[in-house]
Amino acid sequence: MKDLVTTSFRHGVAVVVVNNPPVNALGTELRRQLHAHLSACAADPDVSAIVLTGTGRNFIAGADLAELSAQPALPSVALIIELLEAIEKPTVAAINGNALGGGLEIAMACRRRVAVDSARLGLPEVRLGLIPGAGGTQRLPRLIGPLAALEMIVGHQIIGSDAAARLGLIDAVCLDDAVDAAIRLVSDATSQPKASDRTDRLATDLSAFDDRAAELLKAARHNRAANAAYLSVRDAVTEPFDRGLAQERQRFVELVDSAESRALRHLFLAERRAARIDPTALVRPVNFVGILGAGTMGGGIAMAFLNAGVAVVLCDATEEGLARGLAIIRRNYETSRNRGGLSDQQVAARLALLSTGIGTEPLSECDLIIEAVYEDMALKKRIFAELDRIAKPGAILATNTSWLDINEIAAVTQRQPDVLGMHFFSPANVMKLLEVVRCAASDSDVVATAMSVGKRIGKTPVTVGVGYGFVGNRMLQARNAELEQLMLEGAMPEQIDAAFRDFGWPMGPFQMTDLAGLDIGWRNRKAHGKVAPIADALSELGRFGQKTGKGFYLYEGGSRTGKPDPEVTALIVDMASRAGTAQRQIEAEEIIERTHYPLVNEGLRVLEEGIARNADDIDVIWTNGYGFPAIKGGPMHWAESVGWSRIAATLQAYSAVRPLIHLTPVRKLPV
Repeated sequence: MKDLVTTSFRHGVAVVVVNNPPVNALGTELRRQLHAHLSACAADPDVSAIVLTGTGRNFIAGADLAELSAQPALPSVALIIELLEAIEKPTVAAINGNALGGGLEIAMACRRRVAVDSARLGLPEVRLGLIPGAGGTQRLPRLIGPLAALEMIVGHQIIGSDAAARLGLIDAVCLDDAVDAAIRLVSDATSQPKASDRTDRLATDLSAFDDRAAELLKAARHNRAANAAYLSVRDAVTEPFDRGLAQERQRFVELVDSAESRALRHLFLAERRAARIDPTALVRPVNFVGILGAGTMGGGIAMAFLNAGVAVVLCDATEEGLARGLAIIRRNYETSRNRGGLSDQQVAARLALLSTGIGTEPLSECDLIIEAVYEDMALKKRIFAELDRIAKPGAILATNTSWLDINEIAAVTQRQPDVLGMHFFSPANVMKLLEVVRCAASDSDVVATAMSVGKRIGKTPVTVGVGYGFVGNRMLQARNAELEQLMLEGAMPEQIDAAFRDFGWPMGPFQMTDLAGLDIGWRNRKAHGKVAPIADALSELGRFGQKTGKGFYLYEGGSRTGKPDPEVTALIVDMASRAGTAQRQIEAEEIIERTHYPLVNEGLRVLEEGIARNADDIDVIWTNGYGFPAIKGGPMHWAESVGWSRIAATLQAYSAVRPLIHLTPVRKLPV
């Protein structure tokens, strides 16, 4: 059996080291060995103190999700914590890296804690549909106060070591070896009370506490773990420690087998699988990035790289376009600075990495060039022929196209293995998803480099194949295809949006359209010979959404919150009458079925055609790029819970009345 825990001795101090790479997860065997080592140290008369630490970049980064259960194999994390608190000898946690979830709960059971300056600490279980299950909701408020604990637990906030020291979560930050620093703290560790015995920081204004909790719960959107976490942190203030501990455990047990937690854990693992890089590929160095096109997308992409400390040259065809793009970037950074998100020095450092140019020549020394001009195949082909001429050998050429055939674009170059798609989502400096589009000729090291770059700039990268709209936008078309028909049949925009929000979306499709601007879709449809009669009619009236004060909704006095507009209702009713469509009351269930069942049906077609590698990738794409409710695990995970046979039967029933637009069932639905 591999030694997952080892103990060495320094002048009577036992140094217990957790070594379960890559993250030192608290699996069953690690827990067994850790309990045994701690017990031995506690019983050894030659051991005067115990220092607990980890290897690599992690102290202990939480539970092993593959083993997560309401009834874990013994010893549980809670039993290890009980043992630590019962040890009368000084105990110090030497936090050498990430201390998350159960790892931080164990650290809080030690009498003192020291962390390296790069450490990150948190109890992010709410992101997995859970709450801390080994006393985290009771010990953390006793160490840092209830309000700060609420932010960390309900808001799943992960903090650095400096912030942890200010809050009182750790006793010291060290620049050198964490174990050496911990040994220096051993002498007075016994003078520190156990976290479970402390009450000196629990006093709080419960009214202010509840008000802040309400704000955090609203942002949590349907994640019931957030409410359970709030109640448990509140128990730390209002209940004795043992009762708070028992109620925390009861809530954890109820959540661990819930559909929401299973969905969120599925996504957590799916994101990590999606971002894996081919270990046999050679990742190319990318230190200088060129962006061609200084519009909304180009500027946002540039900011994503600048924020990660990567030098960028931003180019455009005209001085005017470049000036507009640069002004938007500066304005965005000024807004962040004014809101307190960035300091003057941070803004200056980012802008210092940015240079600009006209045309393509300034891109000649870039390691990666990303084209971000508007969606026109002829234009993109001209650009790539030019990039092929001026780019240095080994440079990667990427297009940000949302729809077009990248194989056709790559074919105009003499370096097709170096060409691929990097499809960012707007606003590119904010949205997490990055579709890395592998062309037929793309070299494996080019794909691996794009994936590595995506992770470096804080994105969630997913590899997809070439096809109209790739994965996300293609499925979006299928989801939205019935929206106009639903309106004609009697479901008004506000009713459809409400059904989507009740399902778990942050906003409905018409709210989103008003936010983005109806003119964008209108121009795209006209360019491709497509129509959406109601949306087109509103666009022809100059109703482009929030920016014009009118769209599907009415925005009075510059408000960002739309109100139902009788003019839109009248337009829809009139168009239904002229089309001979009888209007009726449509229930929310039908709205969801007619929009979401075609969505997952299209997902099956994407899988069948090999454009998506697996269903998990589709779930990652839709939760990170389109707002599909994470508590449902993504569209394909949700479809599994609904049942493919039910989805197939429902689609057939609707199609028997009137064929659903764009619905082409796959040859074989999964059972």
